Amino acid sequence: MSGTRASGTGASGIGASGIGRFLRANPLIATGGVIALLIVLIAVVAPLVVPYPADAGAATHPEIALQAPSAQHLFGTDQVGRDVFSRVLAGARVSPVVALFVLLISCVVGISLGVLAGYFGGVTDEIIMRITDIFLAFPPLLLALAFATVLPANLTSLTIAIAISWWPWYTRLVRGQAASVAGRPYVEACRALGIPSWRILLRHVLPNSVTPVIVQVSLDVGGVILTASALSFLGLGAQDPTPDWGLMVAEGQNYFTTQWWLVTFPGLAILITALAFNLLGDGLRDVLDPRRVLIR
Repeated sequence: MSGTRASGTGASGIGASGIGRFLRANPLIATGGVIALLIVLIAVVAPLVVPYPADAGAATHPEIALQAPSAQHLFGTDQVGRDVFSRVLAGARVSPVVALFVLLISCVVGISLGVLAGYFGGVTDEIIMRITDIFLAFPPLLLALAFATVLPANLTSLTIAIAISWWPWYTRLVRGQAASVAGRPYVEACRALGIPSWRILLRHVLPNSVTPVIVQVSLDVGGVILTASALSFLGLGAQDPTPDWGLMVAEGQNYFTTQWWLVTFPGLAILITALAFNLLGDGLRDVLDPRRVLIR
């Protein structure tokens, strides 16, 4: 019994030290992961820690409008007297959530089409990839702007518009992986045994084709947040009183020279969030890149 306990303790110690060595050897993952985790925690507990919950909504306080940062209002107040700190914290539940749904939709559509194109090839591959090329011919921001312009200005339309411009990247990424997996001996053996294509796709091709997507998603979180903020800044996304960071920057731009805090703090929130997920994605790419593993 004592030997078993010692063995278990040793295993735990090795696990903890192994994690520590991994994080020290990969500072990008450590830095990005800590900041990203903090942002997620803020989004989860925002309703509990926001000092002025009503200011995250439609409340107005004209008598304290445009006050500079102080002990009562850490980030100052906006043009209608709302606490900017409360709205920045509440905004952590808007932009990252939009990014989550955009990437979820993009992955579902892009991965599905990419797997079908890579596995079946031929006419199916040509049709899917030519449609994908049409979407890829336009810059994502421009394409999202075009769709957001014709849709009602709200967060749902914003999510759909960005997702429409984002899925082709996953289709192209997964298609190459799926085509490679589809030609491997074990997949050929499955075909020879008469296993239905849908089972081969779900049990063999799909699981072995999505590894690059993990890195790409972590890299794309920052890009989607920046795109969503840009569209909200142009008035094509969230609408007042939604505490969206891009919208807050747009509303404060006319006061920038005198009331700098209106655009500085929501702008920093956008910058820090995008930077955190970019650092995390870069670190994951370095760790999972097989060429770097071979070099090491």
